[in-house]
Amino acid sequence: MENKLRNLYALQMIDSHLDELEEMKGDLPGEVRSLEGQLTELQERLEALEAEMRGAFVSRDDADSQILGLKDKLETYRQQQYAVRNNREYDALTREMDTATSSIARLEKEMEEFENRATVARTTIETTKEGIDAVLMALKEKRAALAEVSKATEEEELRFRHEREKVVVRLNKGDLATYERIRRAKQGKAVVAVKRGACGGCFNRVPPQRLLELRQNARIHTCERCGRILVSDEIVESAARVD
Repeated sequence: MENKLRNLYALQMIDSHLDELEEMKGDLPGEVRSLEGQLTELQERLEALEAEMRGAFVSRDDADSQILGLKDKLETYRQQQYAVRNNREYDALTREMDTATSSIARLEKEMEEFENRATVARTTIETTKEGIDAVLMALKEKRAALAEVSKATEEEELRFRHEREKVVVRLNKGDLATYERIRRAKQGKAVVAVKRGACGGCFNRVPPQRLLELRQNARIHTCERCGRILVSDEIVESAARVD
């Protein structure tokens, strides 16, 4: 159990160092992620707009083709009117011509709507492309700045990550999961030392009996108030000697 506590405290120390290195990068990582998200959204919007524009043009051309076919039929009907033999045939041709004329009017209106849709989409596409270019430029600048900062801490960060891997393999999955859960909930601090009889995380007083139990290093103890894992001075001192 004592080794488990040592490993949990060592993991906390390593993660705290990594957090400090991350803080040195300031807002840059978040800004890069935000810009990457904006870029993805704009690119998806661009694809949708281009698909909408293509669809509008296809529908417009299809309507135009139908209009040409109907106009040909109208001309045929007009020629046939001269050859009708009775009123019934004439009325039938007239109905066909009226239907064709109504269909042409409807299709011409649809053509105009499709043309308007395509025009609006094309205009929005240009605006979206400009937005993509602006985000790409900003992203390039932020990535370069982040790379410069990261380069200064790269060697140290790699060392700590390598140490972290060595510690993690010594912990079972359950203990590691508990550590990670507390760490996420408590702003990165999952394991803390008891300082002057109080929790090093929330500063709540630790009962004397609990302090005695802590010094035995026989089980994992957590703070009654904040839920962080508490470790004894012995664990902290042994970690300091290793450092």
